Amino acid sequence: MNASTQQDIGKFILRIVLGALILLHGISKLKHGLDPIEDMLRAHGLPHFLAYGALVGEVVAPALLLLGWYSRIGAVLVAVNMLFAFVLAHTGQLGQLNGQGGWALELQGMFLFTAVAIALLGPGGYAINQR
Repeated sequence: MNASTQQDIGKFILRIVLGALILLHGISKLKHGLDPIEDMLRAHGLPHFLAYGALVGEVVAPALLLLGWYSRIGAVLVAVNMLFAFVLAHTGQLGQLNGQGGWALELQGMFLFTAVAIALLGPGGYAINQR
C-alpha cells in the first residue's frame, strides 16, 4: 500500500469517526429538543434561535463528513459548534482535570481538533468530492 492510499484511509477514518460521534449528539437533540441549549444561550445574553446552529453543527455537518461531500465545510461547522459548546457549557472546566488525571474536556477537545485537522487536510480520496 502506497503512502497516498494510507493517507486517504487515515482521512477517511477521521471523517467517519468524527461524523458518527457528533451525529449521535445531533440525534439526541432531535429527539429531546433544544431547550437546554436555548437556556444556555439566554444565560449568556444571546438570542435563543441560535440553538438551531447546534442542529447544523451536529446533524448537517456530520452528514457532510460521513458522505465526504464538502467535508472541509462540515469540519469547520463542527469546529464552530465545539467552540460554542466550550463557551456555553464548559468554560468552567477549561483548566480542570478529571479523576484519572486527564483534561476534563478531552472528548470535546478531541472533537474540536479532529475537526480542525480535517478542515486543513481535506477529506481524502474516499469522498464524494475532494472539497
